[in-house]
Amino acid sequence: MFIAGIAQHKRHLTGCVHDEQGWIASSRPHASASLRPAVRGATQVSLHVAPQKHGTRSRSLRLVVPPSRSLSGSGGSLLSLPRSLPKVRLRRIASSLCSPHIANPRAPPYKTAMETPTTTIRELDGYVGQRVTLSGWVYNTRASGKIAFIILRDGTGRCQCVLEKNENTEPFFDDLKKVSQESTIRVTGTVSKEERATGGYELKIDDATILHETHDYPITPKPHGVEFLMKHRHLWFRSHRQWLILRIRATVVDQIRRFFNDHGYVLIDTPMFAPAAGEGAQTLFQVDYFGDMVYLAQTGQLYLEAACMAHRKVYCFGPTFRAEKSKTRRHLTEFWMVEPEIAFCYLPELMDVAEDFVVSIAQRVLRDHREDLIELGRNIEDLEAVQKPFHRITYTEAAELLHSDKAKALLEKDLEEKTARVAELDTKIEELEEIAKGGGKQWKKDKAAAEAIECREERSELQEQVSNIPHHLELAAGFEWGSDLGGSDETIISRLHDRPVFVTHYPKQVKAFYMREDRDDPRVIEGFDLLASQGFGEIIGGSAREEDFDRLVARVREEGLPEHEYEWYLDLRRYGSVPHGGFGLGVERTIAWICGLKHIRETIPYPRMMGKFYP
Repeated sequence: MFIAGIAQHKRHLTGCVHDEQGWIASSRPHASASLRPAVRGATQVSLHVAPQKHGTRSRSLRLVVPPSRSLSGSGGSLLSLPRSLPKVRLRRIASSLCSPHIANPRAPPYKTAMETPTTTIRELDGYVGQRVTLSGWVYNTRASGKIAFIILRDGTGRCQCVLEKNENTEPFFDDLKKVSQESTIRVTGTVSKEERATGGYELKIDDATILHETHDYPITPKPHGVEFLMKHRHLWFRSHRQWLILRIRATVVDQIRRFFNDHGYVLIDTPMFAPAAGEGAQTLFQVDYFGDMVYLAQTGQLYLEAACMAHRKVYCFGPTFRAEKSKTRRHLTEFWMVEPEIAFCYLPELMDVAEDFVVSIAQRVLRDHREDLIELGRNIEDLEAVQKPFHRITYTEAAELLHSDKAKALLEKDLEEKTARVAELDTKIEELEEIAKGGGKQWKKDKAAAEAIECREERSELQEQVSNIPHHLELAAGFEWGSDLGGSDETIISRLHDRPVFVTHYPKQVKAFYMREDRDDPRVIEGFDLLASQGFGEIIGGSAREEDFDRLVARVREEGLPEHEYEWYLDLRRYGSVPHGGFGLGVERTIAWICGLKHIRETIPYPRMMGKFYP
């Protein structure tokens, strides 16, 4: 509840505005007020603030009190304002009443600010036919004569604002018509539904204020190279595609937490500094920790195993670090991972949890972001197919699949289709370059030049893929049992299935020391990778954990790990060991799959890759 403190003397009042957390306007300005009836029994209070200094302006404010509210009492009273009044609006009014300065002489009077609701683009559906105020950034503009179209973004969406020159708009028409990209403005006007307009609604402007004018914004509407965009990542956020991706990321993160919280898991925050490797020692980032050598955490899993012995079902969620010298589209050196750990759990049950978890994420994003996914170019039918049960094959069966005629036919078809597409792009690029260099209207030349850039980028990616396909054919045909699945192998396997596929029982030598040895076949472990469909590869890795003390010690020694650094971990097998297991889901890989992105770098606000750490 926001409150205006009113001191009453007969029919005159002095006052100031405050909220529950303290005063937000001083009572020093001399204010006079009068009470008179308003519409339908409401009380209208007019506050007039006299100038404190010579040459400053006086200010007026009218507050309408609903019939359910009143001013009463002698010597002083409280005026309760409606809950719907935004705090930011109240603070602006209070600040204006107390300040002897006018920030912008072109700003609309506060009467307008009070009577016209301030809203966001996302809420425009509730204001059709009404006059509202929007504040935001100019995304794009186009003008012709006495009319201009401004695409405004406000952080919740985009809206087309229409500016026509007339008596009301003439004072600011020329300035607003020329306003540059990413300038900040406040506009007031009437909302109408317009399916053809950006965002589905339109605002006909009748009042406006330029809050900040931007010059030479680097990311213009024309296409830019990836290197340039990554250098300006802090600004690239504002582009619509990145805005969509990061909002989907927020939903994925929220669903991750909801799934585990709703299923009785306890959140355990695990340390970022670790004294020993949790995965392969070759992917550790070393840190000098006050003279001792420690490592950035590759996983929170070892610490979670200790926690699950106390809480049964636990999870951790945070950044992890892998010093893999890889520049593939699937790798980041810093990424976010969620890791559940479950006591009294065996491999089949663990895979069931992973299956339910991934289905819940896909369904949530489809529910909340269907239109966003379509705008990103994602095939919705592929995501709708993410339903239980997922395919389950063993590592041995996966190796056989790589040797099969199906795998060979898939890659040969790729080679044929992508080679033909490269030829098509060669012809199209030549045609577009001729248009861009020739005569005609400038906008047509600019459009052709921009399209040519996009075609060249697509051609470059395809040419690289075409050159790699023969090598991938060779790798698949020559795959040997005992080798780890590579990125191209995972792509082939996942593309040959219409839903995500579990690959289980990998050879012991390619997996971590803590994974449970299969009691029927000691060559393999009771673990799995979950490969996302459409060729996106691994998004989850998990296993049952080795609960037997002697077997675990033997594995530590086989891997050549310093046994003394794992004494605390071995305690978990000394004192109350139980069958247990867990997995880790890579957030960025999952988002890339769900959004249908070619590269993982767009899935995280500030990607960290080999040689890339700015900004």
